[in-house]
Amino acid sequence: MSKKLRIIHVSSEVYPFSKTGGLADVACSLPKAIKNLGHEIGIITPLYGRIIDKNKLKLIADNVSIRINSKERVKVSYWQGELEEGLAVYFIENGKYFSKHKKIYGSHHENIRFLVFDLAAINLLLFLKKKVDIIHCHDWQTGLIPYYLRNWFKHESFFKKTKTIYTIHNLIFQLGHNWWEIPADQKDFGRTKIPHLSDPAIENINFAKRAILSADIINTVSEQYRAEIITKNFGQDLHRILRNRKDYLFGIINGINYHDYNPQNDASLKKKYDLNSIVIKEENKKFVQKKFGLQVDKKIPLFCTTSRIAYQKGFYLIINIIEKLLKLEAQFIFMGDGAKEYIKVFKKLQKKFPKRLLWLPFNQKEETLLYAASDFMLLPSNHEPCGINQLIAMRYGCIPIVREVGGLNDTVDNYNPTTNKGTGFTFKNDDEYALYGTIIRAIENYKHKELWPELVEKVMDKSSSWEIPAQKYIKLYRKALKLKKIVFNKEEKME
Repeated sequence: MSKKLRIIHVSSEVYPFSKTGGLADVACSLPKAIKNLGHEIGIITPLYGRIIDKNKLKLIADNVSIRINSKERVKVSYWQGELEEGLAVYFIENGKYFSKHKKIYGSHHENIRFLVFDLAAINLLLFLKKKVDIIHCHDWQTGLIPYYLRNWFKHESFFKKTKTIYTIHNLIFQLGHNWWEIPADQKDFGRTKIPHLSDPAIENINFAKRAILSADIINTVSEQYRAEIITKNFGQDLHRILRNRKDYLFGIINGINYHDYNPQNDASLKKKYDLNSIVIKEENKKFVQKKFGLQVDKKIPLFCTTSRIAYQKGFYLIINIIEKLLKLEAQFIFMGDGAKEYIKVFKKLQKKFPKRLLWLPFNQKEETLLYAASDFMLLPSNHEPCGINQLIAMRYGCIPIVREVGGLNDTVDNYNPTTNKGTGFTFKNDDEYALYGTIIRAIENYKHKELWPELVEKVMDKSSSWEIPAQKYIKLYRKALKLKKIVFNKEEKME
């Protein structure tokens, strides 16, 4: 029988305690899935005082002094709650860095905040006397944990057998502000001493870079994105060190929580349905059309997006062809917050074509209702590490139209009506005409009323739960535990 593993996940956000995006969902659902496989799991996250209710938590240590460097110390408190029975969540509280902020992110001192968090997380394990096999660090905010364990704590016997996994959720985020705005002579080499908190240079320390150099194993959230980030086009200026560590770099696609996303019991829907009653999906479509003032007609194909409205999500492609799209017999709902210049265009066109186009600010309660109502989901991303929108959409029988990048490529197969294989409509080139042609192809297939229900049924039946990814992570953890030491390739080369 395989040994039960002891694993700690560290994340800057964990649903339902805190959330700004998909990271919180992963940090919630993946530990649950791993626990269901019989392993011992815990989570460490910040205590955002204006967001998280401390009355539901238990104080386990107050005013613990944490050594930041040879001259500076910071006091933190440790709290404990539960994600579910038997799955502890530990919270790190500090009034200055986490409690006073109204939002999770957005201060001018993000690096200092999460440096304190990372050191406090390491010291929490020492305080709890909780030896673990794996510390699983999620995204840049936790990136100094592998660095500190490899340097400051390398002679600490408590961590002698502990291995670190660093998951890249989106490589564009490497530190507390945009890495590309840092002057070349101020960029972090990755191996120098970290400045004191009072030194402005600390805000240029690259957490992601140091994690990639120091973690026992690195992974990202799809196999395609793993292949992309070792190239110059997608590597966000870290492709050289990732290429040097490619033998320790893996890709595992995310899943979704099948309990939270289930059209059979989703209270947000007008009419619930399942794989055997997809005809009821039309009732949700008519409800949404009427609710938002669109032409009520179940025959008109309805397209939706529910993602952040940003360049990364490919909205520049949509904007370039939106007037052509509005000449088609189709309807479009864009729900999301983000780039004002794109939203301004949608608002203007909404006034001109109120029966065809609608923009809505993001509303989590209505997200799955849109998937249940819509025939297609648009996500023509410029780059997409994994993406969960397409997975949720498919769960509700909403057919994805995506670009073949990152996790979109790994989760959506291009539909071929001749063979009846595929789960969506895809295109390769970063080009608005490629997107337009794909939308036309999708609409033409939608007209084939005999084949269409089969495609919807097949897409709903596709498994995207966390069960398989969780098993892959266990294999990755065991691979890490077999490593005797980190072996680096040559130093990064300039190109």
